[in-house]
Amino acid sequence: MLEWILAALVLIGAFFTLVGSIGLYKLPDFFMRLHGPTKATTLGVGAILVASALYFTFKTDAISLHEILVTLFLFITAPVSAHLMAKAAIHIKLKHVPRTQNAPYKHDNNQI
Repeated sequence: MLEWILAALVLIGAFFTLVGSIGLYKLPDFFMRLHGPTKATTLGVGAILVASALYFTFKTDAISLHEILVTLFLFITAPVSAHLMAKAAIHIKLKHVPRTQNAPYKHDNNQI
């Protein structure tokens, strides 16, 4: 049963990592490209690390702290680094694709 769980986690991780990599390649501007690796790839690498932690925990009969620490580090640093890169891109006024130009900053005064 453990092998099935590990196989499922590795396949899920590989799928999300592939989707994040394709998103990095195919999306048109920096802000969209930033979304692919930070969301999908974090889930993908996280699932693979959980599979690795489970495997070595059951193989050695001790908790695998290396994978747990890497997973925590990944889940803490990926959103923070993505946020800082997005803020830096906004600060230097990086160009957007026309269909996403200022989309998150539109404000309708009639809603108040």
